[in-house]
Amino acid sequence: MTATRNEKEKGIVAALITAFADREDPPSRKEILDRAAALAPILGYDGDLQDIVVTAETIIPSRMNAGISLIDVEAAHDEEWIRKREIGSTYAEAYADYLRSENWHPTVINTLLNYDGSKILGLLQDPTSDGTWNRRGLVIGHVQSGKTANYMGVIAKAADAGYKFIIVIAGIHNNLRKQTQERIDEGFIGRSSDPSNRVNIGVGMNAGYPHPATLTNINDDFNEKTAARMGWQLNDFSKPIILVIKKNVRTLDALHKWLKAMNARGDGRIADVPMLMIDDEADNASINTNKEDIKPTRTNAAIRSILGLFTKSCYVGYTATPFANIFINPEAYDPEVREELFPKDFIYSLDAPTTYFGPDKVFLDDEASNDILGRIDDCEDYLPFSHKNGRPVAELPPSLYRALDQFIVARAIRNLRRQERKHCSMLINVSRFVSVQREIKGFIDLRVEKLREAVKANYMMPEEVSIKNFYMAGLKAAFESEFSGKGFAWEDIKKSLWGVFEHLRTYVVNSKSDEVLDYGKYQRDGIGLTAIAIGGLSLSRGLTIEGLTISYMYRNTRMYDTLMQMGRWFGYRPGFEDLCRVYLPQDSINWYSYIAHASEELRLQIRRMRKIGLSPKRFGLYVQSHPDSLLVTAANKMRSGEKVILNQNYSGKLIESTLLPLDAEINANNESLIEEYWRDQFGSMIQDTKQKGWFIPDVDVEIIEEFLMRFKSHKDAVLPKSWAIDYLQAIASQFPKGDVLLISKGAGDKESFRLGAQDRTAKDATSDGWRLSGYRLASRGDEKLGLDKEQISAAEARVAEDKKSKSRKPSDFHYREARDKPLLMLHVLEPTDNAEFSGLRVPAWGMSYPVGLDHKQIEVVANQVWFEQMYGALDDDPDAEDDYDE
Repeated sequence: MTATRNEKEKGIVAALITAFADREDPPSRKEILDRAAALAPILGYDGDLQDIVVTAETIIPSRMNAGISLIDVEAAHDEEWIRKREIGSTYAEAYADYLRSENWHPTVINTLLNYDGSKILGLLQDPTSDGTWNRRGLVIGHVQSGKTANYMGVIAKAADAGYKFIIVIAGIHNNLRKQTQERIDEGFIGRSSDPSNRVNIGVGMNAGYPHPATLTNINDDFNEKTAARMGWQLNDFSKPIILVIKKNVRTLDALHKWLKAMNARGDGRIADVPMLMIDDEADNASINTNKEDIKPTRTNAAIRSILGLFTKSCYVGYTATPFANIFINPEAYDPEVREELFPKDFIYSLDAPTTYFGPDKVFLDDEASNDILGRIDDCEDYLPFSHKNGRPVAELPPSLYRALDQFIVARAIRNLRRQERKHCSMLINVSRFVSVQREIKGFIDLRVEKLREAVKANYMMPEEVSIKNFYMAGLKAAFESEFSGKGFAWEDIKKSLWGVFEHLRTYVVNSKSDEVLDYGKYQRDGIGLTAIAIGGLSLSRGLTIEGLTISYMYRNTRMYDTLMQMGRWFGYRPGFEDLCRVYLPQDSINWYSYIAHASEELRLQIRRMRKIGLSPKRFGLYVQSHPDSLLVTAANKMRSGEKVILNQNYSGKLIESTLLPLDAEINANNESLIEEYWRDQFGSMIQDTKQKGWFIPDVDVEIIEEFLMRFKSHKDAVLPKSWAIDYLQAIASQFPKGDVLLISKGAGDKESFRLGAQDRTAKDATSDGWRLSGYRLASRGDEKLGLDKEQISAAEARVAEDKKSKSRKPSDFHYREARDKPLLMLHVLEPTDNAEFSGLRVPAWGMSYPVGLDHKQIEVVANQVWFEQMYGALDDDPDAEDDYDE
């Protein structure tokens, strides 16, 4: 059979990846082009090489480091069972071949299957082992980073090892279940589950591939009718059986009923059928949010009931936001549904490939953030955060129309980059209500039609004519403000605009929509879809938006998991990362930045606990006592108004005053307090940091406590300051001395005890207070100041060990780990971008605590009033989503 043009192109890309696979430094474009030109005649390709070079250029630099695990060291489990048995590799090798055919980088495939996949398989039970067993684990990935690819690798290896029955629970929405079914069809089943087109695909293209049996397809979930048609049992099949089901009580109950009726023995349990359950988005709906003295929630109970049917079972949850999972009580037990889903046996943290476009790049890298992030400050007047179902939409905010203009221009640039056959999408998420989403689509459709007409009439016209058109002027403004440095002149862009509209479609994406956002249909025809996806919860969790370039989200939530899962813009953006833009309200930008810091520190904590051999249970205790645990617990407890009492642990944490008063007298008093302690109390061993202020070592902790008690805080930030002091007192016997860092920028004066002020934007500040951007006071690297050479070297050694890359700089967590005592940091800020407070000097403080104090805790009490003062109202209740599947 003669290879198609597309197959030849993929063949050249694969050959290029192999040719440069061992290079430490990425090859230049000329090197790739020269090698492609040499390969083309050998592989019988005579077409243009530019698209091939662009594709190869974005894949070749990709690297992926191995993950890290926490395990229950006291459990009688031998991870080496996978090396002590003869295990075939039929399914795993087929999956690796499939990934290679999709041009995955060899090192990424190797890490995915031969390291992470093998490691996770070893953490499961040997399916051939005797007796009754169950194991519970959790795999932590990154949002949109390839968790599905990982668990498909685990499934393939588990099938090779002898797991007979595999259940994949794929989220709470039909479109997500369908998406997951399609991927498993390609990567494991090897045959399309579309009843009208049962052809071999993906892994099934290998001759003689042993197709697993499946009880679900892209159209149909498991249900009672499906069950009624099945008169066979699990052991009737020699090959593995897999189901892809929705996380839905009716579906789970129907599956439980069929399993028990057809497969259970006299004691009501299923023996000799090793079962693996993969729970995708395991933090969503699976968690038992009821109090321990009442029955578990229905979804949680249904999952546990199915697991309890099997005498041999493994449960592995996958999530990027593990906070809720780690709050499960590991000791909880219900006589009807048995053990809870706490990951008692292992927690495995995946790394992401170097090409991952993640929270650190979008929110923590200042240079990248300035390009990527756009601030929504006009939506409240058009479509407020809090609005009711059926609310009429009179018009859309100008910022949304500007984002649409940028999307059109970005697509034109991608076409000029020879990416016209790649998908390109825009996400609009501004309401959870279907009725409102439909109205928004109406306005977007109308605007797209106006743009289409304007471009058709003007894209070939002289500039002096076309610029007079309102819509063309908007497109040019979008180009000049965002994309003028991307290698193309406006004239090039303008000529390319008409091609943007050929395959442009708008979709409402929710559980009640009758239009399907089906990228696969266009891909099969060799067409790059240009999609505008408008939705709510369906766009907020799990669903992959292919080629996502422009994101516009105006939603009000402060829950860690909900907010991070809304970040559909995370993922892989080969060849167009520089065109991606994310539009959010400033409050959301602040929260994403804060959570990105917290999530990174959580991963580093897993690595630290792994080194000292602590179990998942100990990590669970650490997270439950983490200061941010108030956020995680609040969703289900504080809405009812009850107080939350938690043991808090500040080990390895930086606590800062980020809600500041703007009263001139209060700030003058605080600055006088800094001068007083600097002059008389902190001591005379003042060292110039040579970079950014002065460092005073070995100050009595009692003096630091006294300073903080006298420092006047914002009225709504008194409690966090009090807790910071309480924790300092709790560790005082272990750390009688602390360090003080006086951070100064510019015109600081040691002789007059005056700190140089740091400029910070205060655009949203009012007389009620100033919430710092990103909920961050200290700049990255501030905690390095005052460390000696040995401590700095220790921090650098740790980051090299953590990240397997000496080019990565230590984070503040690494510097904190190297420091051997508490650190008080003092700042003076000067508000900018707000004439009302121009020239005001605002002192602020931060308290950094050493790591390794997991045993030191303080009890804190918070209620709904306090929570709303600190974090805002809890008005984005996922349970109220109008597009939620039942």
